[in-house]
Amino acid sequence: MGLSSSLAIASSGLSALQSELAVASQNVSNASTVGYVAEQSNVSSRTAGGQGGGVVVGLTTRAVNTALENSLYSQNAVVGSLNTINDGLSTISALQGSTSADAGSSNTLADNVGNLQTSLTTLDGDPTNQTAQQAVVSAAKTLASGLNSTSAAYQTARQAAQEAIVDQVDSVNQDLQQIGTLSSQIGQLRAMGQSTADLENQRAAAMSSLSGVLSVKFQETSTGDMLVSTADGTNLPTHQTDGPLFTTDATLDASTSYPGTIPAITLHVDGTPSSTPDRDVTASLSGGTLGGNIQLRDQILPTMQAELDSFSQTLASRFDAQGLTLFSNADGTVPGTNPTATAPAGQLGFSATIQVNPAVVADPSTVRDGTHDVVGSATGASAFTVNTTRGSSDTTLLSRLLTFSLGTTVQPGVSQVPSSTTGLGANGTLSAPYSGSGSLTTLAATLTSAQGATISDTSSALSDGTALQTAMTSKISSVSGVSVDDQMAAIVALQNAYSANAKVITAVQSMFTSLLTAIS
Repeated sequence: MGLSSSLAIASSGLSALQSELAVASQNVSNASTVGYVAEQSNVSSRTAGGQGGGVVVGLTTRAVNTALENSLYSQNAVVGSLNTINDGLSTISALQGSTSADAGSSNTLADNVGNLQTSLTTLDGDPTNQTAQQAVVSAAKTLASGLNSTSAAYQTARQAAQEAIVDQVDSVNQDLQQIGTLSSQIGQLRAMGQSTADLENQRAAAMSSLSGVLSVKFQETSTGDMLVSTADGTNLPTHQTDGPLFTTDATLDASTSYPGTIPAITLHVDGTPSSTPDRDVTASLSGGTLGGNIQLRDQILPTMQAELDSFSQTLASRFDAQGLTLFSNADGTVPGTNPTATAPAGQLGFSATIQVNPAVVADPSTVRDGTHDVVGSATGASAFTVNTTRGSSDTTLLSRLLTFSLGTTVQPGVSQVPSSTTGLGANGTLSAPYSGSGSLTTLAATLTSAQGATISDTSSALSDGTALQTAMTSKISSVSGVSVDDQMAAIVALQNAYSANAKVITAVQSMFTSLLTAIS
């Protein structure tokens, strides 16, 4: 082998080692970057006529397992959704009170109903006691206030979800634009035969970010472009200047719903929002933090609101049926008995406005005497006349309230009319998962239990989902991640090899110098 060949081989070795050192250094510096996959410099031997001719530096590639990556993206969406729902329901859980406390001492809905029952029982034993009469009013106020607070918490959580949805739509657009921009650059470099590993890692970071906000699927084309679609196959363009999704904020209450009065999330094919939306894709956006907030806003919280409204209407109507309008709207009416009340059955949003009847607050003795006469019927309550002549010690109404309003029958042998459990919500499409029959205490406990189960199931699913996500991340890290120890060991070996090649070049240069000196 001649001196020129030796010099060429050693020089190509130095170039290759410089490339490998640069890649290893970049791997170490990005070891903690989310979504970063270890890069590797591809070096191959060069031969000519069976003789070694040094090495050739190929394109830098990523040590990626696409199947594992896609599985992690899917799990990111699952965990993002569950985490969002769990956070959104945390305040609701706190408001429901502790079921482990002594009966009557907690702030659960069932305890508040039980405390009202206890105050009525006390008054039944001493109907002339004005303090006992006031205690019934106070217990009723506590019950109504608890319903108001819980309803307000639902709407506060829904409003927070709505505002987050607007922000997350912007986040999706930004990630899609980033993916599109990097894909264009990747396509250009591939066309020129240059390495795209760095850009692919940057794009993977944007893909990982997007997968936490929305459940998406990715498919790379032969040109390097990355196609993005939702879980149901809706294509999300990545090369639009302003991003393809658009929505606006709104102020929510119990009467607002999607579909209906809440603005849709629309897909604008040309990327330009217009007064006529191209396509409503709200239902296609599932998973991730965005999908979790949509689920909270449109399903979970409205269902809880509908359940509470249904219970509130049942509470008020059962007392009203026996001759005491104890609970009402501000005007003293009970939903379901007012023909002009808002549908369904006048109970929509009632838990937010329910209060103790102002007439009862003004005259607590009405809890003993009644507020109105009742015309008896075979299917409803028996007849009752307001106590104006029976005397201050009469307990006729109190017995009716304790036996029937708080019981399972409206009169002996006649079951209570079941509370509404279907056709609920602003658009009448929701249903309550608790039985419409039973005593008020039973209904309260069942409602709280049903909502508590939703919260508990979400928390358990989040725990399981997070554990799986952690396991997947660990697996990907072992396959495609950066081991700092391995990379540092490789750097040391590369530096030694670099030094050896440099010595070869130095020796060859020395030999050239000696040869030229001898010739001269």
